[in-house]
Amino acid sequence: MDYTIEQLKKLMAIDSPSGFTARAAHYIMDELKALGYEPEMTKKGCVLCCLGGEGTPTVFSAHIDTLGGMVASVKSNGRLKLTRIGGMNANNAETENAKVYTRDGRVYDGCFQMNDPSVHVNGDYSTQKRDWDNMELVLDEKVFSADDTKKLGIMTGDYVCFDPRTTVTASGYIKSRFLDDKLSAAILLDLARRIKAGEIELKRKVYIYLTVYEEVGHGCSSGIPADAEEIISVDMGCVGMGLECKEHQVSICVKDSHGPYNYELTDRLVSLAKKHELDFALDVYPFYGSDADAALDAGYDLRHGLIGAGVYASHGYERSHVDGVKNTLELIKAYISE
Repeated sequence: MDYTIEQLKKLMAIDSPSGFTARAAHYIMDELKALGYEPEMTKKGCVLCCLGGEGTPTVFSAHIDTLGGMVASVKSNGRLKLTRIGGMNANNAETENAKVYTRDGRVYDGCFQMNDPSVHVNGDYSTQKRDWDNMELVLDEKVFSADDTKKLGIMTGDYVCFDPRTTVTASGYIKSRFLDDKLSAAILLDLARRIKAGEIELKRKVYIYLTVYEEVGHGCSSGIPADAEEIISVDMGCVGMGLECKEHQVSICVKDSHGPYNYELTDRLVSLAKKHELDFALDVYPFYGSDADAALDAGYDLRHGLIGAGVYASHGYERSHVDGVKNTLELIKAYISE
């Protein structure tokens, strides 16, 4: 898993909330070119690459956009009121370090806090609601008024990117914000590397599609190759109460909030997981939508599926495991080579 983990760490080091993804997309382009491929960038900024093969063209999608924040206004005290990008919960980012990217290229550090975060001053600290109205980004600059902050070049619409805090433990646990879905992007890069190295003999035509607007709902709504017959989203597998999946497994989703996934495609995934004795789980995700859903919503006529390594604490400080990564990669390999 060394290559996958290396790619994950590099991707995590590139801030990329939805709409602010150009650097991450160009990184993916450069990596695929270095492997010997000819990737294309769509007008929307997604990365599409054919990995080779013939017959039954299948798209494996993952997304490199993440959750984040944006400056909604500069407050009179010089601090920043934020609006969320994607499904970022304010309470989940309390006390998190973050960076503000200005339109003229400057970057400032800050910390996301309650409006009055000292327990020695605020008697309601424990019960005060943690939401975007009651929290603010405190800049690590000597600013005490809106004018002070605006002089730094900070303005409404600037992106605020939260520290992912990526770490991999000796026991194989992968902990970070935004494993959803940069972990899957790293898996697809490793897949591309293995195909180019001759480790996998393709029995179908394979595309990978790294999208940049999944967290706001329209990642795969355009740019799907005209000859595609199937799309499989490689995204996070849900881990939580009432679900079977654990971080060590590959999750095969049978239904999410958009409805059931294609039965025949899902059935083949299950059969291959059993045949290769992979550690897998079947689950229904109650609050979830994928790029495969977005493709069908946009009118594409495709069989669709969803798999991914189990991820605990989704949209927060997430956790997966290298075994979940291995099981996910092995299931993809089996799907494209048999």
